[in-house]
Amino acid sequence: MNRSLWIPLGCVLLVLAVCAVWSWILMHRAPGTVANIYRGGVCVRSIDLSRVTEPYEFTLTDASGENTVRVETGRIRIVSADCPDKICVDTGWISDSAAPIVCLPHRLVIRLEEGPADDARALDGVAG
Repeated sequence: MNRSLWIPLGCVLLVLAVCAVWSWILMHRAPGTVANIYRGGVCVRSIDLSRVTEPYEFTLTDASGENTVRVETGRIRIVSADCPDKICVDTGWISDSAAPIVCLPHRLVIRLEEGPADDARALDGVAG
């Protein structure tokens, strides 16, 4: 084969591979209706985001610091934290399981999953 044919063929194969990986990621992303909040690897709260009728906020406090969480129908975020880098605040809203919210200084993770964690104190969308 001619060398000038290999370059376009390689580009086409590369584009197809990227499209295949992107499609796989989108297809395997769970809707994540339940926000499980972990501190130090232990689920401390579980909120069914599909049952939230009114937005609300609550603060999680321990020896490492404070995180204020805002909950709305179908989404959740950290609105303030006393950690130095504020990456958890900058993450913004999450509404699917694509990526969690993580605050490393406070050992806090908010992950959207299909159901409450086994060790969670299950809460409905109204309880806060």
